[in-house]
Amino acid sequence: MPPPLQAEPRWQPLPLRAAGIAAIAGAIGGTALIGGACAVGWIVLDLPLRWYGAAGMLVLGGLIGAGFGFRRQRRTYWRLDEAGLGMRRDLMWQLETHVPISRVQHLDLRRGPIERGARLATLVVHTAGSRFSAVTLSGLDAADAEHLRDTLAHQLDRDDDAL
Repeated sequence: MPPPLQAEPRWQPLPLRAAGIAAIAGAIGGTALIGGACAVGWIVLDLPLRWYGAAGMLVLGGLIGAGFGFRRQRRTYWRLDEAGLGMRRDLMWQLETHVPISRVQHLDLRRGPIERGARLATLVVHTAGSRFSAVTLSGLDAADAEHLRDTLAHQLDRDDDAL
């Protein structure tokens, strides 16, 4: 049986290793999208140092993507209270999501090969509804993800027994 919840739980950050993986993914995306578009523009416009400038744009795109990926993971928080699961993300726009226990249908844990290697997991909370009916929290420490799943499942079972 999971331990009892705190009266006023605090927001928990995601582990730093999740931010590292997000930075790598962001660097790949930034290189392909931002850097690729700028590099093509540099070559088409025939700007000075044509190939060096294009290579520089690819590197710059990768750095921008890595920065956004890293910062996005570092600015994502979660908390679990007696009412349900909360998630907060504030990169440029602030997003706060709260999933009440009464809306939870079932819970999934996903672990891809990279997540398994970094001891991370993704918690998917399926909620009642047809559209956008799942809340996904990726980059969780594997032990935290299992604890969240077990605690939410236990609370859900307890609420179902009360009906």
